[in-house]
Amino acid sequence: MSLDLLKGIRLFVVPNRANVVIEIRAGINSGPCVAGIVGLKMPRYCLFGDTVNVASRMESTGEPMKIQITVATKDLLTNIGGFITAERGPVTVKGKGTLITHWLLSSESS
Repeated sequence: MSLDLLKGIRLFVVPNRANVVIEIRAGINSGPCVAGIVGLKMPRYCLFGDTVNVASRMESTGEPMKIQITVATKDLLTNIGGFITAERGPVTVKGKGTLITHWLLSSESS
C-alpha cells in the first residue's frame, strides 16, 4: 500500500500549480498494538503501543519519497517474499537508541 501511495503521489498534479511537487515520507514497523475508539463527541479510531510509536519515528527520521522500515518489518517481508529492500544503516530513534533500518524500494512484481 505504501508503494502504491508513493507511485500515486508522483502522478498527482496540484490544480492551478502544475510546477508544485508534493512529497511524502512513510515509516513502517511490525509488532503488537492496541486499537480502540476514543472520544464521545467526535469518536476516532486510534492505535496505541510501542509498535505505533516506532513506526512514527520511522516516518519522521525518513527521507522524502522513501519508505523506511524496521528490521522486524524487513524480516516479515523477506519471509513473504516479493519485495526489494536496502539497508539504510543505523538511525538514532528517540526513546529507542540506535536502530538498523532499511528502505522499502519496490515489489518484485513492479
